[in-house]
Amino acid sequence: MKLCMISTGYVCLVSGVCFSDVGNTFYCVDKDQKKIDLLNKGIVSIFEPGLEEILKRNFKQKRLIFTSDLKKAVTNSDIIFICVGTPSKKNSNLADLKYVFSVAKDLKKLINKYKIIVTKSTVPVSTGDKIEKIFINLRKKKLVDVVSNPEFLREGEAIRDFIYPDRVIIGTDSKKANKILKSLYLPIIKKTSRYFNTSRRGAELIKYASNAFLATKISFINEIANLCEKADVDVKDVALGMGSDQRIGDRFLRAGPSYGGSCFPKDTRALIETGNKFKTDLSIVKSVISSNEKRRTLLIKRVEKILGSNLKNKIITFLGVTFKPNTDDMREASSIPMIKYLNKKNSKIKYYDPSGEKDVFKGLNNVDYCGTISDACLKADLIILHTEWNDFKLLNFKKLTKKRKFKIYDMRNMYSPLRMKKLKINYFGVGR
Repeated sequence: MKLCMISTGYVCLVSGVCFSDVGNTFYCVDKDQKKIDLLNKGIVSIFEPGLEEILKRNFKQKRLIFTSDLKKAVTNSDIIFICVGTPSKKNSNLADLKYVFSVAKDLKKLINKYKIIVTKSTVPVSTGDKIEKIFINLRKKKLVDVVSNPEFLREGEAIRDFIYPDRVIIGTDSKKANKILKSLYLPIIKKTSRYFNTSRRGAELIKYASNAFLATKISFINEIANLCEKADVDVKDVALGMGSDQRIGDRFLRAGPSYGGSCFPKDTRALIETGNKFKTDLSIVKSVISSNEKRRTLLIKRVEKILGSNLKNKIITFLGVTFKPNTDDMREASSIPMIKYLNKKNSKIKYYDPSGEKDVFKGLNNVDYCGTISDACLKADLIILHTEWNDFKLLNFKKLTKKRKFKIYDMRNMYSPLRMKKLKINYFGVGR
């Protein structure tokens, strides 16, 4: 099939390379010619394991086409995916849909034969209805079907998630569109995957509800971790015992920092606003958001408890600053408020992250990016294991710090407290 996706962002690139890898021709469209030029040179601006390799392979086979020519891409495509960002509005929890509607209006002018318009962006319930109104004249001529097809890609594991999805959600009441999309996804759907056709509104809400539930699991286990610290219980044991129950499952039951990234924070807030729109009080989701905010403050207080209230000139090292491993995404990462707070306390901050230096910290005095783990840990008073990159799993901290007295705050429980005790390292974990 011939496919087109509006945007060259994260979801677009992952979807594009994966769809093209199973034999489809895929157009990625962006108004920014500089982005298109870089992609045509094989330069990928996002950090995602395996993405660049697959991109170059399919680009070479001419199955993956990067262009700023929207008309050409739309004319040559059977299915058009809208995959632009839906960030929170400024000073509001509402999802900003201006890019979605802008693309729809642009597409309206270019369609002269049957097309399936697929919303892959995360959008509130009833957004598809509004998009359909834009195409009302084309709908009357049966030239357009508007479909919701939410994505469930985890940053750092997006390629695998696309190739081996738990489920594919298609929101449409059009038998024609459903048949075509099922055919598109057939090479990807495995025996263990479920192709689920529901209403368009149902598909839109499934995305928000899924993210809110996962955020709930994270906040729940973090609160249990707080209790474990007071009750002298290891939260890893509690999570294992809980997760072994098939009704609960073990995923997203790892105590640590507050959740962050591009999805959970904005989507939980947007879901609250959707509830308000339909006059429904989503009290659990509200509690999850509140719990997550409290988590950020609690972690900062924990650092002060470990080092003492006087943090002036203390050398504090962060190993990993992204919100999760295998991504360069810093959106709402818990490291940001922590580092900024510690910086105001006149601490000397050093950090290392495998995905490189971060712009968010460049303007701060005494916050330095280090090119190696060794440089970051040298003479550190406190080492904070913030993100569980594989690079940090087997470190000799005594050798790295070259100090007799130092402390470790393992926010991801990567290390065994017993082993740290044997090594006579002053170690602090989460919920243990």
